Amino acid sequence: MADYLFADRTDAGGVLAAELTAWRSADAVVCGIPRGGVVVGAAVAEALDLPLDVAIVRKLGATTNEEFAVGAIAEGVRVVRPDAVQLAGMGPEQLDFVEDMERVELRRRTALFAGSRAELTGRTAIVVDDGIATGSTAIAACKTVRTRGAAQVVLATPVAPLGWRSARDIADEYICAVAASDFWAVGQFYRDFTQTTDAEVVALLERRR
Repeated sequence: MADYLFADRTDAGGVLAAELTAWRSADAVVCGIPRGGVVVGAAVAEALDLPLDVAIVRKLGATTNEEFAVGAIAEGVRVVRPDAVQLAGMGPEQLDFVEDMERVELRRRTALFAGSRAELTGRTAIVVDDGIATGSTAIAACKTVRTRGAAQVVLATPVAPLGWRSARDIADEYICAVAASDFWAVGQFYRDFTQTTDAEVVALLERRR
C-alpha cells in the first residue's frame, strides 16, 4: 500500500469536501490559506458550489529552522507559541526580526491575492489549509476571518495530527478528514506536494470568486 493519503492537493480537496457536505450551497465562503490551502480550498468550493476567497497568514519560523513554527501573523492578528519560542532559543529581538520580515511578505500577498474579497459579515467562513502541523497558521487564519465579520468559522483540513483540536473560541467547527497518529510533516501524506505558485493562486481565485 502506498505511504501517502492523497495524490495531490486537488485530490485532498475532494476528500475533504465529502466531509463538508452540510455546507453545500450554504451562505458560506471557502477561505483557503495561501498558497497550498487555496488549491485544496478550490476543490472544496467547486464540490460545494461556494465562492473561494483567501485567509492570508504567514508562519513565524524559528531562526535556526524556519520550518519550525513559533507562531503566525495575519492582518491585525499575532499568534505566538511561548513554548515553541523557548524551545527554539529565541529572544524578543529575534522574534521581532522574524515578524518584521514576514509582515513584508504578508503585505505583498495581501496586495496580490486579496483584490476583490468576498463579504464575510454574517456568513460562514470555511478556513481550509492543506494540512495542520502545529496549528499556528490555522489559528491565525481563523482569527483574521473573525475580524472580517464571519458569524461562524469552520476550520477544515485534509490531515492533522491525532489529538489536535481547535479551541471553540477559535473555530465553531473543526473538520479533519484524516487524524494521523504518525505525523511529522504535512508533505508526507501527499504523493505530489509541489509548491504552489502565486500565479496558480490568482487563477484559482479568479475562477471561483
